[in-house]
Amino acid sequence: MGLEPTTATLARWRSTTELRSLLSQRTRGKIAQGGGTASKKRGVDKKKTAWQSAGMAKRNKEAAGREAARGGRSRGAGLYVHVPFCAKKCPYCAFFSRGGAGRGAVREWMAGLEREIAAFLRRKDAAEFRPATVFFGGGTPTWLEAGELAALAGLLRRRFDLSGVEEWSCEANPGTVTAEKFAALRAAGVNRISLGVQSFEDATLRRLERIHGGEEAAAAVAAARAAGFAHVGVDLIYGVPGDDEERVERDMAAAEACGADHLSCYCLEFEEGTPFWRKRPRGEAARALAERQWREYGAIRRLARAGGWRQYELSNFARNGAVCAHNLLYWSGGDYLGLGPGAHSHWRGERWGNTRGTAAWRRAFSERLAPDAAARETLVMGLRRTAGWKLAAFREATGFDAMELRGEEIRRAVAAGHLVRGKDRLRLAARALFASDAVFSDLV
Repeated sequence: MGLEPTTATLARWRSTTELRSLLSQRTRGKIAQGGGTASKKRGVDKKKTAWQSAGMAKRNKEAAGREAARGGRSRGAGLYVHVPFCAKKCPYCAFFSRGGAGRGAVREWMAGLEREIAAFLRRKDAAEFRPATVFFGGGTPTWLEAGELAALAGLLRRRFDLSGVEEWSCEANPGTVTAEKFAALRAAGVNRISLGVQSFEDATLRRLERIHGGEEAAAAVAAARAAGFAHVGVDLIYGVPGDDEERVERDMAAAEACGADHLSCYCLEFEEGTPFWRKRPRGEAARALAERQWREYGAIRRLARAGGWRQYELSNFARNGAVCAHNLLYWSGGDYLGLGPGAHSHWRGERWGNTRGTAAWRRAFSERLAPDAAARETLVMGLRRTAGWKLAAFREATGFDAMELRGEEIRRAVAAGHLVRGKDRLRLAARALFASDAVFSDLV
């Protein structure tokens, strides 16, 4: 398995929701195919395979028993709310959102949230849902008016026990923030802002068709700091056709100068179904862009180390302990409730996803994976963290030994230099960080 920066192996910086959806499809495919087909392809001894299957069935039963015994004892759940509105839909964005909607659409969406919350609270185990983190994502949450943001927070406080919330994050667009909106968010309890800056340079922002300029982006970071948020993060996009390779260095320096303490650096994707898909490079141009993106990612990592940023996940860097607890919950296999169109949830071994639509969304799917399938997915999600998994922590979280679960695939990846296995830890090798999907697809 090669990790050269070709269009076939180029890492896709998927969101956690997108990656979980992909893994879900692959996991369901493996379950549907059964173990026999894969065993025949690899020439595995049938008696050994049967013995392993019997052992896995036993561990599945044990893991299910532990989950039942755990009952309402939560490790700390997360609450995500998808705000499906923005001032203008970005041409590279594949998330569900509507640009330029009216206030009536907001009222319909709020009514839909009320219905979805009521449906969840009818569950027998709903009383045990006490989130430790809250996250407003989108779309653009700060497209909402200050009063609408306050009403959204009020709805959550009325319906859920938020007394244990330690981190409350909100995504924001520099072109839609105001002092009044920041004040409303702070009054609601939001203590972390994630600004979708993408770049501090006007030329790049024009290429990405963003609604804000570079000076506006810097002013938004400063305003968030002045508003009193404990942590202020900045999202940057690299690998933009037409940019010079030194642009990422200038953007990282600008983010630091503004006082950001968290960076999320994402590689530009050309997603099918978006306007940018039609502009995607092909052939030699695609390969040249992939190679440039690989170099830019390497530059970002070097600059981050030199600047005192700690990389704790494939695309996330923090200073002064400003890691995002909500996303760490996703990557460690925790429970979370997702509200709104297109949102996904994982609660007590069950997971589901919603259809898209600002008024009348419903569940698109609901499933309960076998414990070993869920453990494989948790293994992959946790390997997004640069520290990877402590093997004992993985066993505690899933009930499975990683080497028993995916020993053959892990040994093969270690031999290829894509994974590093220490005495008590498993993590991605540095050379595999950019092309992580190629490693993950074999493990799930």
